[in-house]
Amino acid sequence: MKLLSRITGNLTVAIPVAMLLGLGYGLIAPTAWLRTLIVPLTLLMVYPMMVNLKLRTLLVGGDGKAQLLAQAINFAVIPFVAFALGRLWFPEQPYFALGLLLASLLPTSGMTIAWTGFAKGNLPAAIKMTVVGLILGSLLTPLYVQWLMGATVAVDLFEIFLQIVLVVFLPMLAGQLTQAHLLRRHGQQAFQLHWAPRFPPLSTLGVLGIVFVALALKGTTLLAHPEMLLDILLPLFVLYLFNYAFSTFVARRLLPRGDAIALVYGTVMRNLSIALALAMNAFGAAGEDAALLIAVAYVIQVQSAAWYVKFSDRFFGPKPV
Repeated sequence: MKLLSRITGNLTVAIPVAMLLGLGYGLIAPTAWLRTLIVPLTLLMVYPMMVNLKLRTLLVGGDGKAQLLAQAINFAVIPFVAFALGRLWFPEQPYFALGLLLASLLPTSGMTIAWTGFAKGNLPAAIKMTVVGLILGSLLTPLYVQWLMGATVAVDLFEIFLQIVLVVFLPMLAGQLTQAHLLRRHGQQAFQLHWAPRFPPLSTLGVLGIVFVALALKGTTLLAHPEMLLDILLPLFVLYLFNYAFSTFVARRLLPRGDAIALVYGTVMRNLSIALALAMNAFGAAGEDAALLIAVAYVIQVQSAAWYVKFSDRFFGPKPV
């Protein structure tokens, strides 16, 4: 657990290392059997994050404006920017465009809360954005994918809804039951101090495993076409740059400092874990291109979030004493 906690605190290094290891494995060893690991790694990735999810924060008020702005950006702006980028950048590679869309449709994750805390933003608002974004994103993703990508990729709406249930709502139910059991048995303080910190590192292990698998499955393709990696990085960079710029502009104009920081991280941080799980489980072998793009997005997301913390005081002023 100590090793996993250290890895969780150093994702800027751990994720590129997992990608390189997966790429190397894909070049020297058989990879077909790795597909059997996708479902267990998905559950390992998603279930632990659900144990610490605080659904009761939905009942807390006081930040309604920030919440409405966050979800408006998340579902009325960013998916359409991602869709347009996908159409422009990948006119002949629809599953790369699908990966870009999936990454944009599932907002907020544990990273939203963590980075909001590092930047001294409004943590309760960030927690609520995470819960609302996860639920809305899970419900709307199949509909957006069918609407925007149904003409260019094979979309089985029932299969996507089924995968949403399997990778989001069942782990959420199991996580909430686990949380209730631990709270009842050990109490709130013991849960927060001793149990809650144990789950994020397990989720990190699942993330690293699924990133490894995604890169291993595409290893020979990337070796044959190394320019593909740059072709993936550029539209992702543009998407994240637009997202940071637009969210920062809206936050500075309309919100106080704490809510503004929560808004930025509640709209820029994507739930790449669930997006990756959907790409690999709902679209079969064809979804490997989408999964590759989402795996690469981890690198930009983690690195950019760390840099944004350094500039948060410049954009929003120092935290009032």
